[in-house]
Order: sequence, then structure tokens, then C-alpha cells
Amino acid sequence: MSKLVRTLVAGSALLLALLLSSCFVVINVTEYGVFLRFGNVVRIVAEPGLRLKYPYPFETVVRLDRRLLTFHPATAEYLTADKKNLVIHSLVTWRIADPLRFLATVGARVTAEAQLADVVLAKIGVVVGSHPAAALVTLDGQGAAFERLIGQIVTEGHAAALAAYGIELVDVRLRQLSLPEQNRANVFARMQAERDKIAVQYRSEGEREFKKIIAAAERERLRIMAEAYREAEQTRGAGDAEATRIYAAAFSQDRQFYKFWRTLQTYEKCLDAHTTIFFPADAEIFSGLNHTPALQAAE
Repeated sequence: MSKLVRTLVAGSALLLALLLSSCFVVINVTEYGVFLRFGNVVRIVAEPGLRLKYPYPFETVVRLDRRLLTFHPATAEYLTADKKNLVIHSLVTWRIADPLRFLATVGARVTAEAQLADVVLAKIGVVVGSHPAAALVTLDGQGAAFERLIGQIVTEGHAAALAAYGIELVDVRLRQLSLPEQNRANVFARMQAERDKIAVQYRSEGEREFKKIIAAAERERLRIMAEAYREAEQTRGAGDAEATRIYAAAFSQDRQFYKFWRTLQTYEKCLDAHTTIFFPADAEIFSGLNHTPALQAAE
């Protein structure tokens, strides 16, 4: 009998422990705790911690993720204001702002993202359709215009998603823009023609600059050579003048020797093995060959 009593006591204690454990639930910092009593929402807990509830099945807890969530909507093709087709790949960031409305309308993340994708794609179509294609391409100085376009998509989509599903649309990014397959070849050909035109322009400008540089270098070369020639002539003239002065000073000391030396230079220039010249016997040029009295006196 005592063994049966111990068994009953142990079973009752275990049942009581299970009952007590089912009366407590831990809410994580990354989630909302929605407490349901017989299918009706009785309270929503947003702060993390240990919470008391009625045991199952009287009260249940549905956990909803409160973190930032992202997903990629389906790729869609849009027509811009200037009648150009663009294929847009987008990225959506969202989170649950109203757990009660979220649970009542969509209930799960998969369903929420499907509904939110419809809202975002519709708003992208409205905004893209009211702007030219150039507004979607961020160039230097156009980043502010692109951000305003994205802000318009987020603002309009956020209002619709919050009112319908209790979802806060945090951000929408157009992560890739491309052309439809049937238009891509023509657009690429036009882009190549434009780039070829720009390349020809750059080549002509480079050729013109090259010729200008060559002409300037040639002018500078001629100027430098003219100045060098002038300086060389001045130096040569000064040297010849100095040489003449030295010759004059040297030869003025002995005029008879100078005359003799000049006669020898004349012989060197006029007489060789292949030259025949006829002069009279008393020609001045032969004076050096004769025995002058001065030379005889010297002997």
C-alpha cells in the first residue's frame, strides 16, 4: 500500500510540475508574443522576459519575428515615362509594426512577403512610369534625384502595407536594372556607335594637341639653334679678332720674316707635282728662291 501511495504522489508531483511549466513562457528579444485564449487575442507582449499564462489549451502563444526581414520580389518589366522598357530586380526590407493586424490579415511570413511584393511592385510601376529612364541611372551629381525616387516608392508602399497588413516597409532598393532581351541588341549597338563617336572625337583632339606640341617644340628648337649659332659666330669672330691681333703683334716685330713666311705659304698653295706655272724670272714670287744680300750676309 505504501508503494502505491508513493507512486501516486510521484505521478501527482510530475503532473503538477508539467502543469506549472505550461503556465510560463519565455518571450525572446527578437519576437512578439501574441497570447490567444480560445483563438482570441488577449494581449501582445513586446518586451522580452518570462511571462505567466493559462495552461494549454486554455491559452496559447504565437511568436512573431520583430527583426528586420528582407526578400527579393519577382523580377518585373516596366515602361518609363519616355517609353523605354526596363527589367528591374528589387530588394525589400520590412518588419512587423502591428502584430494584431499582421496576425489577422496574413499570419505568416511567406504570405506576408507575397502580399508585400504585390504592393511594392505596383508602387515601383507607378513611380517608374512617371519618370524617364535617365532618372534611374545614378551619375555624378544625380544621386539626390535617384534617392528621391526611391523615397517616393518607400513612402507610398509603406502607407499601403501598414494600413492593410500592419507591415512597416523600411526600404526598397533597385539592385539591378537591365533591358528586355529583344531590345538589348539594338540598345548595345546604339551605345557602341555613341562610344565610337566619342572615341573619334578624342582621337581628333589628341591629334590636334599632338600637332600643337610638335609645332611648339620645332619653334623652340629653331629658336635655340638660332641663339646658339649667333653665340657661336660671336665667339668665332672674337677668336678671329684675337688671332689677328696676336698675328699682327707677332709679325710686326720682324717684317722681313713675315714676308718670307707668307711667301712660303704661297709656294705651298700654288706649287705641287701636278701644277705647271710660268712666271718671268724676276717675278716677286721667286724672291725667296734667290740668294738675297740679307741671306748672304747671314751666311
